Amino acid sequence: MNLIVRLAAPKTEKSLWRRLLRILRRFGPVFRGGSNFFSGSYYLEAFGHSDTGCVRANNEDYFRIEPQLGLYTVADGMGGARGGAYASRLAVDTVTEQVVSATRRDTQVLVAAMEEANRRVVEIAQKTPQLEGMGTTLLAGLFQGDEVYITSVGDSRVYLLDERGLWPVTQDQSWREEVGRRLGLDEVTLRRHPMRNVLTMAIGHGDPLEVKSYVVQLGPSAMVLMCTDGLHGVVSHADIEDILRDPTDDRLETKCYRLVEAARQAGGPDNIAVVLVRPTGKAGKRAWLNGLGWRWGARKPVCQSLFELQNFRGQMR
Repeated sequence: MNLIVRLAAPKTEKSLWRRLLRILRRFGPVFRGGSNFFSGSYYLEAFGHSDTGCVRANNEDYFRIEPQLGLYTVADGMGGARGGAYASRLAVDTVTEQVVSATRRDTQVLVAAMEEANRRVVEIAQKTPQLEGMGTTLLAGLFQGDEVYITSVGDSRVYLLDERGLWPVTQDQSWREEVGRRLGLDEVTLRRHPMRNVLTMAIGHGDPLEVKSYVVQLGPSAMVLMCTDGLHGVVSHADIEDILRDPTDDRLETKCYRLVEAARQAGGPDNIAVVLVRPTGKAGKRAWLNGLGWRWGARKPVCQSLFELQNFRGQMR
């Protein structure tokens, strides 16, 4: 299902087209169209996969792919089977809702959306005894043109793979990174320390909330990995990079499944969530128009209903 508005102008209105395009260019690549996501300079493809792992009984990780918004979110819930799953889903859905209703697309919008997610998780936890203590990590990536706006809370991570290698974009908000390293502990000690996985910040743990934000330049050969610690906590950096670079089967679907299977082969002690996003090619002028929601040859405007929009989102989950 394509969530687009189709508009067309007669050939006699070329001058109007030129004026309109000059106006549209001022707003940048905010509107989305087509079955592939268009980010102003590139078409993007994405795939996500989540797994319970080998130890846990329930999956408290959650991700959401919204190609029409250029928005990709990942969360790792905590607080018991019911509380963790509820918190991660509520946080991700809140961020999506806030971005949908926003009048612009930038880092400030993502930060505000994550603050609202924190407020809602805290509020519901206080009102519902069964959900007391629930929380979640939260990642959000918003693709706009050649840039990716990223916000994070907790220890879920975003990586960028390019010609230089695989490098982490986000910094964990955990005892290991924010306390242990400052104390000068070596890597061996940090990996074994009983406090290594304790978070110093999470959605649902009250105010003030510290949201970390980043901006990444997206090159034509880059790939973005978003994942929970069920992957990066058990699969080595080198193994993750090898899987992402393996040319044997270059489909994102295959790479996601292989990453999850690598985590399971390493014992799968936690839930695993993986989302991969990459450019699939440079877009030309006509593609630029398509990305703004225009289609050539249509005769009348078409606006999909809210019901169709909800169905589309359900299919993407």
